[in-house]
Amino acid sequence: MILISFLYNTLLILICMTGLFLLACRLKDNSVVDIFWGLGFAIIALFTMFISGDLTLKKALVCIVISAWGLRLSVHIFLRNRGRGEDFRYRNWRETWKNFYLQSFFKIFMLQGILMLIIASPVILINASASDDPGFLDICGLIFFFAGFAFEVIGDTQLARFRAIPENKGNLVKSGLWQYTRHPNYFGEALLWWGIWLMAVPEVNGLFTIVSPIVITLLLRYVSGVPMLEKKYEGRSDWEEYKSKVPAFIPRFRHKSLN
Repeated sequence: MILISFLYNTLLILICMTGLFLLACRLKDNSVVDIFWGLGFAIIALFTMFISGDLTLKKALVCIVISAWGLRLSVHIFLRNRGRGEDFRYRNWRETWKNFYLQSFFKIFMLQGILMLIIASPVILINASASDDPGFLDICGLIFFFAGFAFEVIGDTQLARFRAIPENKGNLVKSGLWQYTRHPNYFGEALLWWGIWLMAVPEVNGLFTIVSPIVITLLLRYVSGVPMLEKKYEGRSDWEEYKSKVPAFIPRFRHKSLN
């Protein structure tokens, strides 16, 4: 059942990502893939629970929290990107890649689809298993999840409010969670997936889905998250000062003064 569920989800994501690629070609905006990121996990969670044939409290909890997180993230990115045009990363690739559409299909859409399947592996496994009622590790996982979810939501909200003030245009947000980590939203996303993995551990072979939180943590910290976003701030004196006092990812609650 687990293997079949993974195969079905592979086909589902292939269809979704192909359709999304065609939409991006029509809009001339590859940023739509970022909007779909959270929604894709909600689709996987709902789909795997539906095809599992039975509903348990644990499956329902996982489906609810992943769907809530995914839908919130997609709505947030949609509202943030509205009217801003294509993200600078995709715009740069559009200008520099040869065979742009072919490379976009494989390097952006298919690659994100593969990563989505890997990261969603704990969810797929839980929904494909004969899971019992929540136990100790499940409760710990939910605590991790909600802590990460809170970091992501609060960090995004604080940044949006800061940017909404005209006087702050071009300045760095250094208050709230942003005084403890330069990327509270990225840290929160990684943390919540560690929580989902903890919920998968009690299932048969659930321990091996640790690849999920490892991949999302490495991606956010070293690949597509922190490095790509911080690159555009390099050389700014205020950024270098902020960078020297605040850690990039894991919060440090005892920090040097930012004044």
